[in-house]
Amino acid sequence: MSEPDTTPEDLSADLDRARSDFYELLTLAGADEWEKPTTGTRWTNEQLLFHMVFGYMVVQRLLVLVRLFGRLPQRVSRAFARTLNGATRPFDTVNFHGTNLAARFFNRKRMGHKLDRVLAALQRSLCRETAESLRRGMHFPTRWDPYFRDYMTLADVYAYPGKHYDHHRQQLSLAKLR
Repeated sequence: MSEPDTTPEDLSADLDRARSDFYELLTLAGADEWEKPTTGTRWTNEQLLFHMVFGYMVVQRLLVLVRLFGRLPQRVSRAFARTLNGATRPFDTVNFHGTNLAARFFNRKRMGHKLDRVLAALQRSLCRETAESLRRGMHFPTRWDPYFRDYMTLADVYAYPGKHYDHHRQQLSLAKLR
C-alpha cells in the first residue's frame, strides 16, 4: 500500500516530474539512437520510450477497475487477479508486440503530446479523488509487473506509473544519459 502520508499533491508532483523528465529524454536522444537496442529489453529506445508513456495510459484503465472492484468483496478482485496471473504469458506477448506496433504511431514526434494529454487527464482525475476513494483498493496480478503488489489502493495505482517509468528509464541506451 502507499505510504500514509502520500497526498494528492505528492502524486500530482510525480506526474509533473515525469512530464519534464520525459521531454528532457526526447531532447537527449540523438538521431542515431532511436533505433538502438535498450539494456535488458527487446525494445529499441523509441519503443521503450513509448512503453514508458503507455504505463501512464494503462493507469487510466486501472483506475476504473479499482473504483469498481474496490466496492466489491475482496474475494472478487482476488479471483480476478488470480485469473489474470494465469494469463501472464499471453499478456507478456501482447505487451511486447503491442508496444512495437503502437510505437510506430506514437513515435518520437507524437509521444510527448500523448503523454501530456494522459498526464493532464490523470491530474484532473486526481483532483476529484477523496481521501476515502484513495484508500479503496483491489488485488492485482503480481506476475504482470514487478511493481504490482497483491493489494493496491487507488493512491498506489496513481503512484505506480512513476515506478514503472523510473525502472525503464534506466534501461534506455542514450549516450547523454551516461
